[in-house]
Parts: sequence; C-alpha cells; structure tokens
Amino acid sequence: MNSAEIKQIAKEIDDAMRGRKFGKIFPLSATSFAIDFYPHAGSYLFADCCSRTGSAFLIVRKLKELERSAVHSNAFIIQLRKTLTGRELTRSSEDAGSISLELSGEDDVHTLVIQLSGGSPNVFVIDKEGVIVAAARTSDRDGQKVGDVYAGPRVDQDAKCERPDLQGGTLSPILDAERRQYDSAARFELLAREARKKLKSEFAKRRRLLSNLNGDLAQHGNAEQWKKFGDLILANISNLRRESDTIYVTDYFDPKMSEIGIAADRDQPPTEAAETYFRKYTKARNAVIAIAERKKAVNAEIEQLERRQEAIEQAISSQDEGKLSEFVSAKHVEPQASKEKKKADSFTGARKFVSGDGFEIMVGKKAKDNDHLTFRIARSHDTWLHAADYPGSHVIIRNPNRTEIPVTTLVEAARLAAFYSDAREKPKAAVNYTQKKFVNKPKRAAPGLASLSSFKTILVESGFPETVVKS
Repeated sequence: MNSAEIKQIAKEIDDAMRGRKFGKIFPLSATSFAIDFYPHAGSYLFADCCSRTGSAFLIVRKLKELERSAVHSNAFIIQLRKTLTGRELTRSSEDAGSISLELSGEDDVHTLVIQLSGGSPNVFVIDKEGVIVAAARTSDRDGQKVGDVYAGPRVDQDAKCERPDLQGGTLSPILDAERRQYDSAARFELLAREARKKLKSEFAKRRRLLSNLNGDLAQHGNAEQWKKFGDLILANISNLRRESDTIYVTDYFDPKMSEIGIAADRDQPPTEAAETYFRKYTKARNAVIAIAERKKAVNAEIEQLERRQEAIEQAISSQDEGKLSEFVSAKHVEPQASKEKKKADSFTGARKFVSGDGFEIMVGKKAKDNDHLTFRIARSHDTWLHAADYPGSHVIIRNPNRTEIPVTTLVEAARLAAFYSDAREKPKAAVNYTQKKFVNKPKRAAPGLASLSSFKTILVESGFPETVVKS
C-alpha cells in the first residue's frame, strides 16, 4: 500500500470505529487477523503483515464466516486479546506509512501500529511510553524489537501511486475485492500444485512397484532352466561326475549332446539337488503367473493416472476450481494434524504455553503425564527437552509443519524445562534437547524415565520465561 492509500484507510477506520471498543479478534492466518469493535459497526478491521501482502482495510463478513476461517491463535494474538480487549478506540491516524490506532483504558493508553510501508509490514502494540510490548513478526532492526522504543521505517513518499478518484465512495471495498481475488488465485495455485504433487506421488508409487516386481521376478530366475537342470540331473544319475560344487552332466536337450556344469552343494546328493531345482522351478513358475497379473493391474492403474493427469491439466487451463478440487483429497487440503491436535487438546496432564515465535510448548505435570506426553502426544519431529541431571518435567515444542525451531523458542522451552525441575533454584541450568524420534522408553523403566540415542545440551538462566504466554 502507498501513503495515499494508507491515509485514506486510516480515515475510514476512524470514521467507522472511533468511540468503539476493541472486541473479538479472529486470527485468519499466521500473519493476518480481523478485529471486531463493539458495538458492532457492520464491518471488521482486517490487517495482514505478510511481507508480500501487507495491507489493512475494513471488511464486511458474516460472523460465522470469520469463525469458520479462524485458525489457532499464536502468541501475538493472545497478547492482543490480553492487552487491548475492552479499550476504546479514541483516534486512528496515518503516520510515516503506518496506521496508528490509539486505544484508551481506564488509566493508560496503548497504540496498535499497523506498519505497511518501508518494505517490512508488521503490527506492534506500543505502551504509553512508546515502548514495543508485542510484535507480530520478529525483527532485528532497531526500533522494531520488543522492548525498543518504536521507530517506524524510513518511507519515501511517492505521489505517483495515488489511486483514482473514489467519487465519494470508500477504498476498503476496492482493497477487499482485490484481496479476495488474490486469495482466490493463490488458493487455485495451491490446489493445482497439490493435485500435481499428489499425482506425481501416485505415478512414483506405481513405477517403484513395477521395479520391485521386476526385481522379484529376476530373483526367482528362469523357471524352464530350473526344470531343465532337475531333469538332466535325474537323467544322468548313473553317469554324472562331480567336481567341488558342480555336477557335470550330458545335455540331452542339445543336439550335440554337449557336457554342461550345474551348480550344486558338494555335500548334497544328486537326487536332492534335482529336487532343489524342481522346487525353484515351481516357485519361479508361480511367481511368473502372479507377478504378471500384478503388473497388468499396475499398468492399468498407470493408464488411469495418465487419464487423470489429462483431466487435471484441462481443469487447470480452464480455471475450473470445482473440478480441480475433486482430485485433491481432504487430507491434502486439511493437514492430518487435526486429529493429533484434538488428541493433544484433550490431554489434561500438561501445561500449555505459546512461545514468542508462536510455537506451542507442552510441559508434563507428573511422571505418568510425562510418559503420555512424550510417547503418545509428541510426534517424531517435535523437539523434546529435559533438565540435565535433575528430575523434572518433559517439555515438548510442537512442530506440525516440520520447520526449523527458532533459537528464541528453544531458549524459552529450555527455561521452562529448568523451571519445572529440581534445577529451578540454580542460577543456570543445563537442558538436554533432541527430536522426539531419538527418545526411547527403556523396558520396565519407571514412569517418566527415558533414554536418548542422540541429544544436544543448552545452558540457560533459571526462572520462568516472561516472553511465553499460557494458552
């Protein structure tokens, strides 16, 4: 958004929301949310601090639509609710490429700054002293970190980017329509990518299966050759000769009646060697029939996938989202983590926190709870922590998207592991951490005991980390 647009949106927010109180907030993605100011004004304030789609404007939605679209609250959303709920919007203004919402409480004022220019969209909560108390995105810039006195980015004013005359209307519906169009295109692109990805995976499975079937067939060898060897050994039973692990016989199937060598264990009688080849013949013959039927079925599946590929490409070229959706199963659109999340949410044997970076952290309460948390709730790529050399809680950093855990989150979780252990009184504590897949339960071990096949250790200050939020 350019400065003219930001100024116009600030005015629209002020006109619609001034005098109303900060109410319910709906997290719509990792970087976007909608706020309802009450009494409800007929619209919601939408803000997005994504580096590519940073924007803010008023949207008109049904409550149920927002509730269906809402995702899990991260630490910043929780902090917004805790700090701003019930505060009255006394002023909305544009300043240096940002929209500032002044929110007054009983005895102080906080400001919600929606920063949209300067190449670094972000949302901040600033106290009456101008200090940042919460930020939607972490930043290394001075004046942009929690605890800093807020300083907006340098903005170059560009008069060329002004919008055409609104003719008495408002800008928000235009931006909302553009955003919906962008989201629709992004959704279709994701759908197309998932459909192609799924199809590619299905092709790969069938081709691997064909390769394995051909390998199995090769392992069984030539059925007719095994039968021939068995027949020749029996036919030459009275005149064959042996040298080490080879039986030499006359090949009656050869017009020249040449002598050939047949491999056989030196301690195995000729009749048993013949029986061995007959058994190999039977297995190879049966394998040829079974594998041929299986390969025929797999090739039919590949042909069906090729027809599906043509249909997918046709749906993509014609922008047919409904048709394309038919090729993407529900588990590709909605991650399987939903069942795991319900399972984790129903577990009452753990304290739950959200790190400053938005990662969920779970802390076991009792020894049996530790076992359940580690071996029933945690997934293989979650991070597991425990105070080194001290009894204490198992701590899990949930990582459903298998992303790299930020150092700040790791330190916060390590401090929780130290705090909920017998090391809490120490000035500093060592905490072991590893991925859950390296944590094992020794046989007949007492509840809460675990062994690690690989781990690292981090030294942290004791004490409860103030940057985490209880969820």
